[in-house]
Amino acid sequence: MSQLWRDQIYVFLAPERLDWVHYRRGFKPVQLNKDTVFCEQMQNGSPWQNALKLLESHLTDVTSAELTVILSNHFVRFVTLQPQAEITTPEEVKSYAAFRMREIYAERSESWDLSVSDWNPTTGAICAAINRDLMDRLQEITKRSEVKLKAVEPYLAAAYDHWQKQLNSQKSYFVVVESGRFCSAIVINGVWQSIRNQRVLSQDTHELAEELVVALDQEAVLLGNKEITETVYVFAPEYPQLVLPSNCGWLMVMLSDAQNPAPSHFPSSPADVAGIKQCLV
Repeated sequence: MSQLWRDQIYVFLAPERLDWVHYRRGFKPVQLNKDTVFCEQMQNGSPWQNALKLLESHLTDVTSAELTVILSNHFVRFVTLQPQAEITTPEEVKSYAAFRMREIYAERSESWDLSVSDWNPTTGAICAAINRDLMDRLQEITKRSEVKLKAVEPYLAAAYDHWQKQLNSQKSYFVVVESGRFCSAIVINGVWQSIRNQRVLSQDTHELAEELVVALDQEAVLLGNKEITETVYVFAPEYPQLVLPSNCGWLMVMLSDAQNPAPSHFPSSPADVAGIKQCLV
């Protein structure tokens, strides 16, 4: 069957949830179904194990489809690749990315698959890494279900690509917040300056806001050019009530509204999800 006519499935995969959207492909794609399922995270074992079981069960009756997976930032590690005029070939970029991963994460990076965004010697790129076992499991599941794995993309990158046109092109502080984690990035004139992928212990919105301000302040100090008040663009669909403290030095612009909605497969607040399923696998 021509890829033009393949159904398209988009999935958000996190330690304790799976968001699924299935489109019938044609001249005008039609959404067939949308589902959100929550599960318990494995206490012993891989943190993605139960979510992958949910994905496999959803794919049981699907054929002739392409699958795009958005991975929670819980499953991804990032490094920035600063501009290097002498690095031009794909092999050199790959070596540079591997060096940066080893520099930050040491021998742990040897068990990861690396993916680099579009490289430009004058603006650099970012490198994302996921555990090789996770990637192997995704490929095994799709192969058994006769579904083509079209793409695997980190949540941070997918959200940034979606909202990029709304950000300040000269300097952007960009944050993606999800349950148990936030991931912040600073981009100046197209160059990724830093990425911080931080676990959040508390689920309290007020405490989350305070942790976020501390992290933003630390990143701004390291950058060395913080203004009295900086703008930070925040995508936090699971925390619609998130508000930064007043007079904290940060003006928060919350992304996603009726005019510019988030992709339907991105996670949303449980209160906004119809027919949520709790599933113990």
